[in-house]
Amino acid sequence: MFYHLSGTVTDLEPGLAVVDCGGVGFAVNTTAYTVGQLHRGERGKLYICEQVREDAFDLYGFATLGEKRCFEMLISVSGVGPKAALAILSANTPERVCMAVLNDDEKALTAAQGVGKRLAQRIILELKDKMGKQAEGLTPTGVTLPTAAVAGDGTKLADVMSALTVLGYSRAECSAALKGVDLDALSLEDAIRAALRNMMQ
Repeated sequence: MFYHLSGTVTDLEPGLAVVDCGGVGFAVNTTAYTVGQLHRGERGKLYICEQVREDAFDLYGFATLGEKRCFEMLISVSGVGPKAALAILSANTPERVCMAVLNDDEKALTAAQGVGKRLAQRIILELKDKMGKQAEGLTPTGVTLPTAAVAGDGTKLADVMSALTVLGYSRAECSAALKGVDLDALSLEDAIRAALRNMMQ
């Protein structure tokens, strides 16, 4: 199983990057955001998700672990394949996808090519349910909570925790990521972004 690929980027096309690792060029399907982070002739690193079928072995690569986990989250929804998930992540950041789910924002998802209203509704329904189940009872340990975040369900803290858990992060990882994040001063999207940034340090 691949976790990441690191090598020289030899080719870039819309939705595709070729990474040379020891003389072998790996064709990696990816998002517009990740393509924008890579440069032909320079070294690049992509976090990999594999999709194996009887007739194909496809690699999907992402510039950040958060983007990879968001992709995996999206393809876990019934009816959402890799192509639709890449389209959604080409039109939205992982933080905005989480915000769309939290706020029932169908328009953010239907902005992606090939994603209709019905599919957007299914994504919101299934992922919101998953967020609720994964975040249930989760309270970060060792985090100094601002006054506004202590009220319980529906607070900014609960929403940030929900977003992080649905992206596949554990309780310990969420707790560590939220240390030093000023929930009072940041919008929900910025708080999620700050937590994801902390994950990568």
